[in-house]
Amino acid sequence: MSDQRPSDRPGPTEPSSAPQYQQTPYQQPQYQQPPQYRPQDPALFERSAPVGSDGRPPLWAPWYGIGFVQAYARYWRKYVRFDGRASRSEFWWVYLWNVGISIVLGVVWGVGFARSGRETYTTPSGVETVVTEPSALYLIMGYVGTLWILAIVLPSIALAWRRLHDANLAGPFFFLGLIPFFGGIALLVLYLLDSKPAGARFDRPEGSR
Repeated sequence: MSDQRPSDRPGPTEPSSAPQYQQTPYQQPQYQQPPQYRPQDPALFERSAPVGSDGRPPLWAPWYGIGFVQAYARYWRKYVRFDGRASRSEFWWVYLWNVGISIVLGVVWGVGFARSGRETYTTPSGVETVVTEPSALYLIMGYVGTLWILAIVLPSIALAWRRLHDANLAGPFFFLGLIPFFGGIALLVLYLLDSKPAGARFDRPEGSR
């Protein structure tokens, strides 16, 4: 027979002398908003644009931070593509290219005009100068200038259409420019708007070529 007294045996409900588990103090939230992507931050949104295997965005996607030469090459590759988006750098670099080229062509045409034979007439509406013996340079630059304007009309409209898409606006806002004076100012303001992530609804990756 055991000589241990019943009082020496711990009962089943007797609490342990030390707790087996200790609650860790709660100091910081367990879940936090990831800081690496915020759609309202244009710079971070730009870095979230898709990138192809060559390190460049595919042709259907906007290219944020594109360079001067790359923007113009991309402009011609997307000649009449109205879907997708165009970043502000894509739009304004091309605008600078076209204005610069147009100025150069205009200056050369002016030299040809100065070398041409001219006659001046006084009419009820004012003084008019008529080229009577056009120089070869004047004629050549007249044809070149006309072809240049015809060549950039469609791709320029398409680029403006895509720039509006990048601001999450429908392309037909482009026709605001047909309203004299105020329409052009309103359209300029739209071209200057920040990129909006929601503009991705205009992307057509399946139409890439």
